[in-house]
Amino acid sequence: MASACALEWVPDSLYNTAVTATVSSYSRHRREIKSLPENVQFDIYYKLYNKGRLCQLGMEFSELDTFAKVLKVNDKRHLLHHCFQALMDHGVSVSDILADAYSSQLTPSSCQDQIKRERAIQLGLTLGGFLCDAGWFYASEKVYLACLNLCMMETSDTCLEKEKTLRFECSVRLLHVQNSNCKYSDADSTCKISRECLESLQLHSIPVNTAAFSTECCALLFAECQYDEAIKYCAMAVSELASTLPHKTVVDVLRQCSKACVVKREFQKAEVLIKYAVSYARENFGFKHPKYSDALLDYGFYLLNVDSITAAVQVYQIALDIRQSVFGGNNLYVAIAHEDLAYASYVLEYSSGRFQDAKDHAEKAIEILGHILPEDHLLLSSSKRVKALILEEIAIDINDKAIEEAHLQEAHELHLQSLALAKKAFGENNVQTAKHYGNLGRLYQSMHRFQEAEEMHLKAIEIKERLLGADDYEVALSVGHLASLYNYDMGKYDEAEKLYLRSIAIGKKLFGEGYSGLEYDYRGLLRLYRTTDNYSMAEHYHTILQHWNNIRDRNNLIEVKPLDFTVSQELTDIVLNAF
Repeated sequence: MASACALEWVPDSLYNTAVTATVSSYSRHRREIKSLPENVQFDIYYKLYNKGRLCQLGMEFSELDTFAKVLKVNDKRHLLHHCFQALMDHGVSVSDILADAYSSQLTPSSCQDQIKRERAIQLGLTLGGFLCDAGWFYASEKVYLACLNLCMMETSDTCLEKEKTLRFECSVRLLHVQNSNCKYSDADSTCKISRECLESLQLHSIPVNTAAFSTECCALLFAECQYDEAIKYCAMAVSELASTLPHKTVVDVLRQCSKACVVKREFQKAEVLIKYAVSYARENFGFKHPKYSDALLDYGFYLLNVDSITAAVQVYQIALDIRQSVFGGNNLYVAIAHEDLAYASYVLEYSSGRFQDAKDHAEKAIEILGHILPEDHLLLSSSKRVKALILEEIAIDINDKAIEEAHLQEAHELHLQSLALAKKAFGENNVQTAKHYGNLGRLYQSMHRFQEAEEMHLKAIEIKERLLGADDYEVALSVGHLASLYNYDMGKYDEAEKLYLRSIAIGKKLFGEGYSGLEYDYRGLLRLYRTTDNYSMAEHYHTILQHWNNIRDRNNLIEVKPLDFTVSQELTDIVLNAF
């Protein structure tokens, strides 16, 4: 009688056995492998990856013709990401090798034939798309630039419609990768090319869906903090949504439009859009796909902005887990998820002072990005800003004077780097620049440089008020920080009182009486009234603070399940039509 252990053994399928045998004598069969169907070739290359034979795999994937074939195996794309990332971590710069190979093969003699040119364009779109999806933006941009140059060649009358459409698609994809890589000056130029292509298509009455283009315009304007213009393009993108669009485009439209609504404080619209994006991505891509993680990160952004901090941390953690499982290693998308989780964890633990998890995620983001990006890249600057905020809070609570000073000095250097890069990318008149001024203001307060702190906060408030209006959430943050400086360190109690009351009014208007940020304003007023011997007002705000604590305690008893929701199609249609 067979043992239980023997019964559990299941032999490999004949196909798997053949793949394994081929890999075991790979050098002998290498030439014949290239004539096999694409899906069989892919399985052999994936087996090489599984066996840790990265040098042989790198040699194959460095050949553009070979990689072009594995790109055709769409149903195993997540496995291709595993292989690709492993090669990059191994030191094989396969992204640059492929981008260089594609660019160098586009000689005038090789592109005269119409059919060859169209094939080269299609390969450029596919390769550039994969490199962008994998997080290798510089290589992706190089491919798209070469592809766009090819698209800009003179077209024949018989192929006018097809080539003009390809030209538009390529320019929009290039715009996307430049937006993603924070190359906003280049993106502005590409946006003009896309618009010219679109006008040419419309002039020749060639139908084209502009949803992706409008979304990228919205993303560019959003990054540049031109929020009123961004929301206009958001409306255009939503109006172009159609069942014929790729699922990826639909998710990206909904995500970007939700972010635009968040910064305009149109939270109901933002909620419907991002929840629909999450549901749509989950339904069409599954729970482990990068596009689902993209939707989750923007859902976390929404939750963070509506003061659902615990829920935001949960969602960011799920998004990070997905990206680590798909990419792993020194991958840009993994780093971005670490940074988002670091900031959300910092906000969640602000009152507790337990910042170790937040610090770990921030440092991991910086470590990964440091392997990939130039040291002056805007994405690296953003992660440094988050670490600086965390270091400052740790320094305030620590009892060791030497460590405190070291942390504050490091935070100062990080904030100055971030400010310089923001001014270089966006100029002085920008919300991002204003945020950096505000961060420096808080840091200077911790460093007892009170005059400089006041100057920074006043700069931040002036810029934010001018760009966002007097009653915006960002203005309330800066006003509250200036109130704290006046109250705790400069003795300007009358000014502090007015600022606290203004900050409280904005916070309650936007988020209600249970808004987490109200605690610091209430405690500030409580301290202010006790310091100035105004005991009746101190008692009044003591009662208000108790009431606030009761609301927070009730809210904390509710189990947080941020992904346990259903999206009403009727409500979604109403919101979409509202644009």
